[in-house]
Amino acid sequence: MLQYAYIFTMSTSETTHTRNNKNIPAFKKNIRNFYRKNKREMPWRNTHDPYKILVSEVMLQQTQVSRVLKKYPQFIQAFPSPRVLAKTPLKRILSVWQGMGYNRRAIALKKIADKIMKEYSGVVPNDPVILEKFPGIGKNTAGAIIAFAFNKPAVFIETNIRRVFIYHFFKHRSEVSDKEILTLVEKTLDKKNPREWYYALMDYGAMLVRKVTNPNRRSKYYTKQKPFKGSNREVRGLIIQVLLENKSLSIKKFKEKINRPELPQNINDLVHEGFLKKRGTLYTLAR
Repeated sequence: MLQYAYIFTMSTSETTHTRNNKNIPAFKKNIRNFYRKNKREMPWRNTHDPYKILVSEVMLQQTQVSRVLKKYPQFIQAFPSPRVLAKTPLKRILSVWQGMGYNRRAIALKKIADKIMKEYSGVVPNDPVILEKFPGIGKNTAGAIIAFAFNKPAVFIETNIRRVFIYHFFKHRSEVSDKEILTLVEKTLDKKNPREWYYALMDYGAMLVRKVTNPNRRSKYYTKQKPFKGSNREVRGLIIQVLLENKSLSIKKFKEKINRPELPQNINDLVHEGFLKKRGTLYTLAR
C-alpha cells in the first residue's frame, strides 16, 4: 500500500512539473505585455550606480515602495557615495533615516560603506557571494543588487516575485516553498536582460496585491506582521528619536520620556547591536 502511495505522489509531482513547463512561454509573454503598458517609474531604476542601487535594496526591505520613494532621494542627496556615508556620524545618518523604520538598516548601511571603503577601494563588489556576507544583506538582496546594478542573471526571490509565481503556478496549493519557486524563477529568467525582467515581475506582483487575495498567504513562510503600536519596534524607534533630540540620557531620564516597561531591555539590545554607547550612567547614539 505504501509503495502505491509513493508512486502516486511522484506521478502527481511530475504532472505539476510538466504542466508548469508548458505554461512558461505564455507566462513570460503575459508578464512582458503587462510591463510594456504598466511600467513603474522609480529613481533607483534610472541609475546603474551600484551604491545607489544597494541603498535602494536595503531601504526596500520590509518597507512599502511609497515610503522609500519619499526617503530615497533625501538619503542619496545627503550621502551620494559610500565615501560620504562612511565618514558621516551615525546620529546624522539616523536623523535622515527617520520615518523609514527598522533603524538597524541604517547602521547596516553605515557598516557596508565602511567595508566598501576599507576593503574594496570604494567600489561595490559585483560578486553575490561577497555581497551576501555584508551587514544587512542576505542572499536575496545580494541577488537583486547583482541583477539591477550589473545586469547579471542572478536568481533571487522577494515579496512581489513570490506573489507572481504562487499566483500563476501554484493556484491550488498552500505551503509553497521558496525552493519550488526559485526553480521556476531560474527557468523563466531572461539571462540577456535580467534587470528588465525582474522589474516586470515586480510590477506585475505589485498589481496583483491590489486585484486578488494576496497569494503570498499560501507561502510556506507567510506570517502576518504584528502591529507596530505597542511593539518593541515602536520602543526602539522612540529611543532613537529621543536621543536624536538629546545628546545623552540616563535610564532615569529615558523613563521620564518613554513610559514603557520594556524600555531597559530595548536599550540594552541597542547597545549590543551597536546603535548606542554607554558611558558611565549615560547613553548616547554611536558615532
